[in-house]
Amino acid sequence: MSTPFYVSPQQAMADRAEYARKGIARGRSVVVLQYTDGVVFVAENPSRALHKVSEIYDRIAFAAVGKYNEFENLRIGGVRYADLRGYTYDRDDVTARGLANVYAQTLGTIFSSAAEKPYEVELIVAEVGAGPEDDQIYRLPHDGSIVDEHGSVAVGGNADQISSYLDQRHRDGMTLAEALKLAVESLTRDNNGGERTLTAEQLEVAVLDRTRPQQRKFKRLLGRQLSRLLDGGTVPADSEEDAAGADAADEADSTES
Repeated sequence: MSTPFYVSPQQAMADRAEYARKGIARGRSVVVLQYTDGVVFVAENPSRALHKVSEIYDRIAFAAVGKYNEFENLRIGGVRYADLRGYTYDRDDVTARGLANVYAQTLGTIFSSAAEKPYEVELIVAEVGAGPEDDQIYRLPHDGSIVDEHGSVAVGGNADQISSYLDQRHRDGMTLAEALKLAVESLTRDNNGGERTLTAEQLEVAVLDRTRPQQRKFKRLLGRQLSRLLDGGTVPADSEEDAAGADAADEADSTES
């Protein structure tokens, strides 16, 4: 009878972590930044149907990189958790910290289980508060740990290089146009120091805007609104076309299950 091949627990966990990191690094990056009126999410994503950024609840949004089917299952689970908790208790009891804890338990259990491969995903959960000091941003790597972020954060692709670029240039009190410009600049830089060009059609952009009068603070920036912001302008009142497109996309997020 042959002797089973032995791998130490430390080596097995290191191999699983390396496997997950390589899968995540193959994905295009997502950048999340605070600005004066909320939190902006910017992802390099030419697909109009497969979203990397989605609404979870009134003030909470979700961004992810990695395998789409894996992080989509996590997103759906998060929506169900938030709906159930808000219905059972109170809408104010649904928080980004609580949701991050749920995701951390799920990812940690999967990562430490020898029966299945680790998820090749990295998540960001953000909540907009009454003021910039109340905003919450949590990054969840593949192993289920939780990192409390402030100001800016990047995941996927060359996240380390992008994060370094953002840390040097992000500041408090940025306008939405300034934050979006910085995010796009960080995404266009490659590992060799060169720069690419990203158009509005190649970007997925959404905000958690604390100034919105309705309870739901999540909004996608589409079409002419996004183009105006990329050109350095401001966001005027929604045109009928832009408002209809954004509302349709937001409604699709909230009803998917």
